[in-house]
Amino acid sequence: MLFASLVLMLALPQERESSVSQSASGEEVVEPYKVDPTNAGAQPFAGADMAQAFHGQEGIRRVVEQFVSLNFADRRVGEIFMNQDKVRLKRVLFEQFCYILNAGCTYTGRDMRAAHKDMGVQQSDMNRVVENLQSAMQMEGVLFNAQNRLLAKLAPMRRKIVGR
Repeated sequence: MLFASLVLMLALPQERESSVSQSASGEEVVEPYKVDPTNAGAQPFAGADMAQAFHGQEGIRRVVEQFVSLNFADRRVGEIFMNQDKVRLKRVLFEQFCYILNAGCTYTGRDMRAAHKDMGVQQSDMNRVVENLQSAMQMEGVLFNAQNRLLAKLAPMRRKIVGR
């Protein structure tokens, strides 16, 4: 009877505040947190123009892949990223950009302050990360004005990310 109860308990879905299945995705387990689209740090653009400028979800995914690769390989900021879960980082960045660009995604990551807590990000680090994002967007062929519109949405997050 105890064994049957245990099997039943393991088989039933468990309620979580974060709805991400870390073990199935290859992500490291994180402490539970409240999933809220406002955690993305910016409101989505209206309409489909920005999503189209980034070539839809597939283009956004390519930008994120390149952006993460550039940051991990960068000798100036790579150290900040070394101990980060690359699988999770790619997923939440994709969700964040996709949500903000109004390309049909929901952001399930943490708020910017919690996500960057104790990382020690300095202003010069942030500047370099922005340069890497610009490079990734250029590689995808995103027009300059669309790049600037996204960067303008992301810029206010700086105060929640930079440590000092």
